Amino acid sequence: MQTFILASQSPRRKTLLEWAELPFEVMVSASDEQYPLELSIEKVPEYIAQNKAIAVHAKIKETGLFKADQCIIAADTIVVLENKILGKPVSRLDAIQTLQSLSGKSHKVITGVALLNNGELHCFSETTEVVFHPLTQEQIEFYVDKYKPFDKAGAYGIQEWIGVVGIKSIIGDFYNVMGLPVSKLLQIIKQLGIA
Repeated sequence: MQTFILASQSPRRKTLLEWAELPFEVMVSASDEQYPLELSIEKVPEYIAQNKAIAVHAKIKETGLFKADQCIIAADTIVVLENKILGKPVSRLDAIQTLQSLSGKSHKVITGVALLNNGELHCFSETTEVVFHPLTQEQIEFYVDKYKPFDKAGAYGIQEWIGVVGIKSIIGDFYNVMGLPVSKLLQIIKQLGIA
């Protein structure tokens, strides 16, 4: 029986895999989220996801829990505004400024996914375009203070209040913006004959 390991602490990714009814366990290991500066923006999340998968694979081998039928799923999500990557906010002010920069504009959310199965690495990414309505300062501060989006790229979670009141439109996979293009993931797992 194939077993899946989610190499992520993200509660959103965990929820999405649960909704997909894919049996999995969570295991995380610290990995470097730096990337080569010459890498194209589209490839950055795949590169980071790949490092996460490799780090968890190494941790499993160290603990002696490695089994041949384990498939590691790792992901990384970035928000891109005007060809610039917006990371996770480091402070309240940073979160407010990030949302101010997204207000009334279109941006891209790119999630890179790495599958590590039987020593073979398979990577892919998904891009969704998101457009915000103009946001008031009051809306931005309310959201940041109540929802504290400090663990989220771009300082927002589409599934939260800000998504309901602030998102004008999305083109592409909604769940990709939550952090995992789960439909595409399941299709690729099937194509690879892993499940």
